[in-house]
Amino acid sequence: MTTQKKLLKINGMHCTSCAMNIDGELEDTKGVIQSNTNYAKQVTEVEFEVGKINHEKIIEIIETVGYEAKLIDEK
Repeated sequence: MTTQKKLLKINGMHCTSCAMNIDGELEDTKGVIQSNTNYAKQVTEVEFEVGKINHEKIIEIIETVGYEAKLIDEK
C-alpha cells in the first residue's frame, strides 16, 4: 500500500467543531487513512492511499461540507 500526505489550507472554519466535521467526513471516506485538521492554523493534513483517492477528490469532499480547501505548495 502506497500512501501520501498532503497539507491543505482551509478557509471558512469558525470553531473547533468545524475542524472535527472535516476530519469526520474525510475519515469516513474510502482511501483516507487519517485526517488532522488544526483550527488555529486553518490547515488539514490528510494521509491517503494512492490509487484509491487523490487530493483533488479530498478537496471536493471538504467543499461539499461547506469549506474552501487549497493544496499548500510543497517545497
